[in-house]
Amino acid sequence: MKTVGLIGGVGPESTIEYYRFIIAAYREQKKDDSYPRIIINSIDLQQMLGFINADDWASATASLVEDLHKLVRAGADFAALSSNTPHAVFDELQRQCPVPLISIVESAAAAAHALGLKKLALFGSRFTMERRFYADVFARQGMTVFVPEKDEQAWIHEKYMSELIHGVILPQTRAGLLAIVGRMQQRHGIQALILGGTELPLILRDVPGQHIPFLDTTQIHVKEIVAQLLA
Repeated sequence: MKTVGLIGGVGPESTIEYYRFIIAAYREQKKDDSYPRIIINSIDLQQMLGFINADDWASATASLVEDLHKLVRAGADFAALSSNTPHAVFDELQRQCPVPLISIVESAAAAAHALGLKKLALFGSRFTMERRFYADVFARQGMTVFVPEKDEQAWIHEKYMSELIHGVILPQTRAGLLAIVGRMQQRHGIQALILGGTELPLILRDVPGQHIPFLDTTQIHVKEIVAQLLA
């Protein structure tokens, strides 16, 4: 049986979701009462945010490479990052990691392409919305990714870091996020929203009355991870 290694802790709430969802999806397919082998390396969120806030991606990369090697030494056959923002340096991480990495961005792009989508909005942390790693991967499959206006990005980021990272779910924040979705539909004609932060599904999963699909990148990523576990 294969073993998956997860870089977790960025943040803790979404890491718990990954653990639960991987087990549930695996058991739904296996149907033999077995469980998947999972190793989680829960890293220091504040240290990683310190690197990213300082725009010190070299230190962020070096730290993540060290943490990936810990997973490999513990017996992981492949690995994944249970967070979107570190995917800004995914190619370099894969180059320095001795086992395959499953990308949340590439998984989301494949899912969006399968749905025939062309124009999508992206929500996430400021770091995810400002950098082009989502736009570049989606562009390879003929899709365009739009991000909110600067003031909207700042508001989303503040709510993300002060509430969602800590598992705080407020109805007024949900309403504010949905209002931005509506404005982006008018501005850009978006056909879907990428939940490009693994805490965003905590507040935008199963929203009643939504008129466009919300791509839950956590669930999409988990599906790819389980497929690799069963391969």
